[in-house]
Amino acid sequence: MSDEAAPTPGNFIRHIIEDDIKANKHEGRVATRFPPEPNGYLHIGHAKSICLNFGVALDYSGSCNLRFDDTNPHKENIEFVESIQQDVRWLGYDWGDRLFYASDYFEQLYEAASELVQAGKAYVCDLTAEQTREYRGTLTEPGTPSPFRDRSVEENLDLLSRMRAGEFEDGVRVLRAKIDMASPNMNMRDPTLYRIRHGVIHHQTGESWCIYPMYDFTHPVSDALEGITHSLCTLEFADHRPLYDWVLDNVSVPCHPQQIEFSRLNLEYTVMSKRKLTELVDEGRVAGWDDPRMPTIAGLRRRGYTPESIRDFCTRIGVSKSENTVQMGMLENCIREDLNEHAPRRMAVIHPLKVVITNYPEGQVEQLDVANHPQDESLGKRTLAFTGELYIDREDFREEAPRKYKRLVSGGEVRLRNAYVIRCDEVIKDAHGEIIELHCSYDSATLGANPEGRKVKGVIHWVSAVHGVAAEVRLYDRLFTAPAPDSSKDGRDYKDFLNPDSLRTVTHCMVEPALAGAEAGERFQFEREGYFCVDPSPGEHATLVFNRVVTLRDSWAKIEQQQNP
Repeated sequence: MSDEAAPTPGNFIRHIIEDDIKANKHEGRVATRFPPEPNGYLHIGHAKSICLNFGVALDYSGSCNLRFDDTNPHKENIEFVESIQQDVRWLGYDWGDRLFYASDYFEQLYEAASELVQAGKAYVCDLTAEQTREYRGTLTEPGTPSPFRDRSVEENLDLLSRMRAGEFEDGVRVLRAKIDMASPNMNMRDPTLYRIRHGVIHHQTGESWCIYPMYDFTHPVSDALEGITHSLCTLEFADHRPLYDWVLDNVSVPCHPQQIEFSRLNLEYTVMSKRKLTELVDEGRVAGWDDPRMPTIAGLRRRGYTPESIRDFCTRIGVSKSENTVQMGMLENCIREDLNEHAPRRMAVIHPLKVVITNYPEGQVEQLDVANHPQDESLGKRTLAFTGELYIDREDFREEAPRKYKRLVSGGEVRLRNAYVIRCDEVIKDAHGEIIELHCSYDSATLGANPEGRKVKGVIHWVSAVHGVAAEVRLYDRLFTAPAPDSSKDGRDYKDFLNPDSLRTVTHCMVEPALAGAEAGERFQFEREGYFCVDPSPGEHATLVFNRVVTLRDSWAKIEQQQNP
């Protein structure tokens, strides 16, 4: 990522860091980390955390580690590890040689657990999971100490070593911290530090371990071993901070990072729960983690979003401690502004209707030089072939239309983009009364000009019927019809709000020949239609496949205004 990027606006986290630098805390160092669990693909909420952690490190000449929290091997696999690395790189960030795994520290974590046992601050507990919940108490009632809480140090060390050796079955025993069963903070009521997990092959350590540390124990120790200075977490970890500090205060580590919480990203018309996203994938509700309707970074990338637009979005929403929900329109506006500035223009007819220009010289082909962008000459020009047989979009013709209709009508005129004015003289229909062709005449004096006194209501796009290229267009829309699909007040499931029109596939489109050589991932503005991207994963399709990135305007704004007058 360029060091010349615009500075990020200040926020409370940056103020803390700046105060720490002034006070020479951590010798003035700034070290952050992004610690994803490799049990799914990253989504737009993770992008906020990525931009924050790597952005802070860049702006204060610090470092940011990429560390996989790989302590749940039965839910993790190497596919997720690789996808996460790809996503972080695509967003424009580089961790250099600072790629780590929590599993890198399994031996140190075990030693730290043994240290707690030797200090009488951890014990092996034989309660079942259900019994543990009962003993834990409630928000208004203190917990009850486990009957195994007062085991001797020697017995606990022996049991812990036997747990590691694989002597006990899953769920038979766990290692718990000995803190305070009467604490008002439930996380401090002797939390579990280690549990037994047999029958899984870890993607990094294989079958070397059958006990795995819990996140609340792994995270602070890993932070400290890596010399992290500011451990940035989302708000749900605020109640876990006392445990984070307790662990670091009671084991031998080289430093004590500071945990700071910020609000997570909640985005309208989608869900951010990895469990729910996994359900959508596993149940075939979407076509995989990179389905362009998904809020995953892979899905946004395949749809045609740019890393610049997502970084811009993360900057605009800011960082705070207050939970809020961001409008989907803000994300869509970021990509719309980016592509409006940078995307070359092309013409594509999504619903073709043939036009025959009856007075155009038979067999003639005119090569028209057309700008690739109306405001950016650096994008150059392209050549359009104009012929006597064209395609226009069916939506651009009406036999009869209201006065405000500014496209082609029977007996009326319209200008073809970058070409001539045509008049509709005859409408050809099939035996069922369906319009199959228009016969029009053109004015040869109107190329690239609008003669005085000539009033033409509108301009429409077109593609030569002779030179046009067949394509498939996928019209993607929002995945859900409700702004908060997982917060229904009438008890409905979030999947009840899936948008049946979130994908409409049009297979018989025609695009201008300049698009024939478009490469996977290239983005264009289809004039008057929206912004589109060449699908980088079209499958076995022989034709070009274009994904709609976003419409030219926010078509949902009017719907939302009607729902919330």
